[in-house]
Amino acid sequence: MSVDVLVIGGGQAGLSTAYWLKRLGPSFVVLDAADRIGDSWRKRYACLTLFTPREFSSLPGLALPGEPAGYATASEFGDYLERYAEKFALPVRSNQRVVRLARSDKGFLADLSSGEQITAATVIVATGGFQSPIVPAMAADLSDDVQQLSAETYRTRAEVSGHRVVVIGDGASGRDIAADLADSHTVVLACGRPRRLLPEKILGIGTWKWLRALGLLSADTNSPVGRFMRKADPFPNRQRDLPTLGRLGVELKPRAVAAHGKEIRFSDGTSLEVETVVWALGYGDESAWLEIGGARDADGAFQHYRGRSPIPGLYFVGRPWQRNRASAL
Repeated sequence: MSVDVLVIGGGQAGLSTAYWLKRLGPSFVVLDAADRIGDSWRKRYACLTLFTPREFSSLPGLALPGEPAGYATASEFGDYLERYAEKFALPVRSNQRVVRLARSDKGFLADLSSGEQITAATVIVATGGFQSPIVPAMAADLSDDVQQLSAETYRTRAEVSGHRVVVIGDGASGRDIAADLADSHTVVLACGRPRRLLPEKILGIGTWKWLRALGLLSADTNSPVGRFMRKADPFPNRQRDLPTLGRLGVELKPRAVAAHGKEIRFSDGTSLEVETVVWALGYGDESAWLEIGGARDADGAFQHYRGRSPIPGLYFVGRPWQRNRASAL
């Protein structure tokens, strides 16, 4: 199969890209590794909601139904993506994982997990920023008797076998999971650097509207405002501030620094015996499939400037802070 443009990834970034490509006219196809459009959202933890309100989460051409100021659930948003692809008849091929992308005399050659090959003059990588959960080396020092999950594999509290759970990482996902477990388990949340949480409203107006009106969502990544926001990395409170979690019964501990057997040791010198650990330390890129010299740095991260790769014809969309705070939203 040969196309003008190959889009890798059928989530919100890939579908938005497809919407505009269809209007521009080149031949193209979108490849999605999941069995069904939207599964990347449906298969995350059950209590997950989007961090942006519905009015900020719609793709071009189709509003996300529901209360504009409310937060869509993960499954709701997955179904919305599926309807979006159907409404605009976007050429998405599900259950098609790219296992290798290389240069060819026609531009690029993609090898798929099915054994098929696709050639394209241009490739747009839209795989998102939440691909491979980060699990530190100290996880290997835990006993086999300790259940280990990640923000990727945690679904519901019913799947947690141990009663005492340590959630390591206090970003949005870690706080969500700690709150979800609080009324059924003994939960410890290991925190890292201080976090800035946004209130739902300021002077009666939704905070996201303020961010948009003040230009903070569109501030350039490398501008003084952009650098400040990137360092602060604020996310909406949604009753996930530390005092609220404490009232739910979540015990707060400083950063986890070591593990041994059934114990987790923290930076204050204390330690706890645990039955289950949930790693919620963020995500890294799955990039080994991109076998083009200069397309990745020494650590395997995608190389690009504002979505443009140093490799001619290779582009990225939907990367965190690709151009501004809104790039991955």
